[in-house]
Amino acid sequence: MRETPGPLPIAKGKKEIALLPGMANRHGLIAGATGTGKTVTLRVLAERFSAIGVPVFLADVKGDLSGIPRAGGDNPKVVERVAKLGLAPFAYEGYPVTFWDLFGEQGHPVRATVSEMGPLLLGRILNLNDIQGGVLTMIFRIADDNGLLLLDLKDLREMARFVGENAGQFRTEYGNVSAASVGAIQRGLLTVEEQGGDRFFGEPALDLQDLLQTDPAGKGMINILAASRLMTSPALYATFLLYLLSELFERLPEVGDPDKPSLVFFFDEAHLLFADAPKPLEQKIEQVVRLIRSKGVGVYFVTQNPLDLPETVLGQLGNRVQHALRAFTPGDQKAVKAAADTFRENPKLDVVKAITELGVGEALVSVLDPMGTPTVVERAFVLPPRSRLTPLSPEERAQVVRESVLHGHYERVVDRESAYEKLKEKAAQRGAAETAGGGAPGQGGQAEGKPSQTGVLLGAMVKSAAHAIGSQLGRQIIRGVLGSILGGRGR
Repeated sequence: MRETPGPLPIAKGKKEIALLPGMANRHGLIAGATGTGKTVTLRVLAERFSAIGVPVFLADVKGDLSGIPRAGGDNPKVVERVAKLGLAPFAYEGYPVTFWDLFGEQGHPVRATVSEMGPLLLGRILNLNDIQGGVLTMIFRIADDNGLLLLDLKDLREMARFVGENAGQFRTEYGNVSAASVGAIQRGLLTVEEQGGDRFFGEPALDLQDLLQTDPAGKGMINILAASRLMTSPALYATFLLYLLSELFERLPEVGDPDKPSLVFFFDEAHLLFADAPKPLEQKIEQVVRLIRSKGVGVYFVTQNPLDLPETVLGQLGNRVQHALRAFTPGDQKAVKAAADTFRENPKLDVVKAITELGVGEALVSVLDPMGTPTVVERAFVLPPRSRLTPLSPEERAQVVRESVLHGHYERVVDRESAYEKLKEKAAQRGAAETAGGGAPGQGGQAEGKPSQTGVLLGAMVKSAAHAIGSQLGRQIIRGVLGSILGGRGR
């Protein structure tokens, strides 16, 4: 019989405050101004989840979480906090880590196919407006209808070029394709490539099961995404994490109310997720956050201010750790009051005052009780981490990557036949046919009764789907609810 894990101590004030594993998939919030201790809180929570066999995914935005695989004890402030809170004996330990990196430089490469990402999320990366996004959706639909795989950016670039050059052929069935919108898509693709985003799109795509592993000792794997460079492209960062959430939502089975989460997902710099997000996308994010708990996934948003998140999302975050906020301006004071109002009132604590007085590593904490009700807010110190605070050296990180069971799989790029190759092949065949026929169409080069060039091309494309990732329906489904939000034909 499987043993139910006990409460997870995360902070200590007048008494110890512990997070209940059975309530951990009710989501959470870590908030506070820069330098107040949010990253250490994230680390401590990740350690506690790993210790009970729960895998974790988090982004290392500042580049200072890589020491988690090694035992701590190297930092005098941690030693001091252990003594202050009376935690001795305190065991330092490392935790199993898998390093990931969209650019493949500081961890295993992370990839997704263009088709999996879908037009809505990709349109956000490309910074398209509604009209341009509609044309992108049309390009995806034409590719689907003709058995063309969109795996990497060159597939999408070639598909966009083809649709733009043959817009008249598609107008009746799909609608108008403006040259300006195709041009905007092409320019957006070029910008993404210049930022290194082309390394992200392709195969082998990330297998979500590789995020859900435990080590031989039963500790949950802590998956760390190197994000310091990725943060220079905030739209790509936010969209990638949103893509992962949507894929988890689509693919994981329903588990009801488990005794502990299947995965805990930390979304650092969470305000980027909602920056300039259209209302339909915001509504879908809210829906995924609300429903993904039934898949056993806990989502913890990390941000400077709770007001960075929409109320519909904030209302679903039952476990909260609020670090200090500044109150230098009337706007700051309003934010402090709003943050205080999100807690269950403690008559013995002036929450508004406390938020501005908290020291580094100190926080206001409220967690869910066994009935799912938030406990009254308490002022407490977050427990110190057990792993090493000092980041790994490049050599140490490389060693962890080499020793991973995944090493060699994601590092090997696969470039199989897809839209780019098929379109280039048919264009070459068409050119050869025109040459053999004595000239270009309209100049004696096209025989009477011969199908249109576009018709021949599209007919041949359908055959390329047989050895591909699956049926047209399958390709559309794996994009997830977010990737296909703009609609599509019922299949």
